[in-house]
Amino acid sequence: MKPAVTRLALGLAALPLALGLAACGKKDAAAPTGEIAEGAPVAAVAPPAGKTWSDVIVTTPEGGYLMGNPNAPIKLLEFGALSCSHCAAFSKEGFPKLRDEYVNSGKVSYELRLFMLNALDIPAALLATCGSPEAVIPLSEQFWDWQPNMFANLQKAGDAAYKDAAASPPAQRFTKIATMSGMTEFFNARGIAADKASTCVTDTAKATALANATDKASQDYDVTGTPTFILNGTKTGVATWDALEPMIKKAGAR
Repeated sequence: MKPAVTRLALGLAALPLALGLAACGKKDAAAPTGEIAEGAPVAAVAPPAGKTWSDVIVTTPEGGYLMGNPNAPIKLLEFGALSCSHCAAFSKEGFPKLRDEYVNSGKVSYELRLFMLNALDIPAALLATCGSPEAVIPLSEQFWDWQPNMFANLQKAGDAAYKDAAASPPAQRFTKIATMSGMTEFFNARGIAADKASTCVTDTAKATALANATDKASQDYDVTGTPTFILNGTKTGVATWDALEPMIKKAGAR
């Protein structure tokens, strides 16, 4: 039997356009979290010559994208969904300072693992990862900024168009969602050529892998909503920059 998230993503369970597009899943206050260990202040580390640490982005064995000093003693992992409005809020309110002050110091690394919260996230993730690994985090940040346009486009397309997509085979399904939501045009304008985007968004094997990775995150890290932040292996239980930054400082980035 396919895992639950895989069935949701590839089966495209009905998602009410008017009632849940910006939802980011369940944030369970009772989910197990740990106390962030207080660390001694960490020294800054110089980046490679001619670069800042935020220029350094590599893939991880778990399927994530890591920005910054790969040997940074403070490691921040975000499970984020491109359709999630709370992720978009964090991107706007916290990511610039996280990148410029903490990641660029060499003290903190930031890893993004895309989480398939609902059926919109599959084509969005397929397109965001269609180019080079170095582009995934910047494209994701730009997508979160653009995200309200996606919701507006879907509302304009209406329930009938969405139901038509739901009734289509998977490859056509994700193409239709990407088109009606404006995703295809968004990524075309940022260097993902139309023919390449068409190939990426119909990659059902990768879609299955993304959904399976989401199932694994749910099991391994108890991810029930997004954004979920893991700091040095500990689930923080917070979802905003105002709550997360003191934890990063406590870990030693001060």
